[in-house]
Amino acid sequence: MFPFGETGESEPVLRLRGLAGGAGGERLRDLSLDLGAGEYLSLLGPSGTGKTRLLLTIAGFFPAAAGVMLLDGRGITRSAPHRRGIGLVLAGEALFPHMDVAANVGFPLAVRRMGREERRRRLAQTLDRLGLGAVAHARPAQLSRAERIRVGLARAIVFGPRLLLLDDPFAPLDPPAARQMRANLRDIARERDIAVIHATRDPAEAMALADRVALLSGGRFRQVGTPAELYDRPQSLFVARFMGETNCLPGRIESIEDDAAEVRLEQGGLVEALLPETATPATGTACVVAVRPERVAMVAAAAGEMGGHALAGRIGTVVEMGDHVRYELALAGAGAGRMVVRRPAGASAGSLAAGREVALAWQPHHARLFPSGSAVAEPAVAVAAS
Repeated sequence: MFPFGETGESEPVLRLRGLAGGAGGERLRDLSLDLGAGEYLSLLGPSGTGKTRLLLTIAGFFPAAAGVMLLDGRGITRSAPHRRGIGLVLAGEALFPHMDVAANVGFPLAVRRMGREERRRRLAQTLDRLGLGAVAHARPAQLSRAERIRVGLARAIVFGPRLLLLDDPFAPLDPPAARQMRANLRDIARERDIAVIHATRDPAEAMALADRVALLSGGRFRQVGTPAELYDRPQSLFVARFMGETNCLPGRIESIEDDAAEVRLEQGGLVEALLPETATPATGTACVVAVRPERVAMVAAAAGEMGGHALAGRIGTVVEMGDHVRYELALAGAGAGRMVVRRPAGASAGSLAAGREVALAWQPHHARLFPSGSAVAEPAVAVAAS
């Protein structure tokens, strides 16, 4: 696999350099990326920020205004879509309604004028692999939505592409069917060594599938890395918020030591957090401390009993979520801040009930500090607290 910005020892399957194009909210701006053989990349981002535009530009259906695209070292920036050899599955199945399943899946083989025996072999193998043999002679209108999506996937991989592009194809499915489809697709991509770019709006789906995640917003990559890197080590407040529920506590830097800072919150408490990787703000800088709800320790005790960097709060709401318990709390102090804490199901003690006063704390490396204003011009996303 090829880390972002590096070439590795051999040529990546896909290389983008300075790719730009489009207009308005769908404009792509200076995108660069390497994708290795068999690598699964989740292209994550809000609606209307360029995910589909990027996929269709790579596939050749939209022109690139600037930049270079290479597939296995071959320039494809100006190539016609049918000459790129890329599999594409759009959000709508886009099947031929007058053809049965076998004809739909076999269409790319016929276009490539593949030999009859080879066509038959590939078709049978792909139909069987995606569980479509029993409906091979059915028309799309006779199929369930999940079956139509499987037909679209089969048609996209039957000719053996090196690269497969997916535009959020599982969004219409119910959660159990979507989970099963994702697992099948991940297995097929590994078996056939297909590089995949899978566009989605769902961070959970992106993290469940991907070797790496590329978070796209405003036509730019905001961060590219492993799911753990984006979730645990976000490079901006926008990334932190988009990747999952996050407590965002405003304050001001009081002191800095090595890669961590002490922050005096507006609420009045003193906490610790890691500094940004890209720059070191000065003491006195207004900032936001971001910490995930599951990283916050909570005990039924006074804040002083947990140490100098603990916060005092009161539990407001307790919600049983099945696999975890979600606590919504009001912080003590002048700022009247709020926080969310998550604990595994079964770990909650009877003393942690609504109305209980508690102490809250976290390890410094579990919190990230971002200068105030670092999310300016970023799309609005839901946050746990502000």
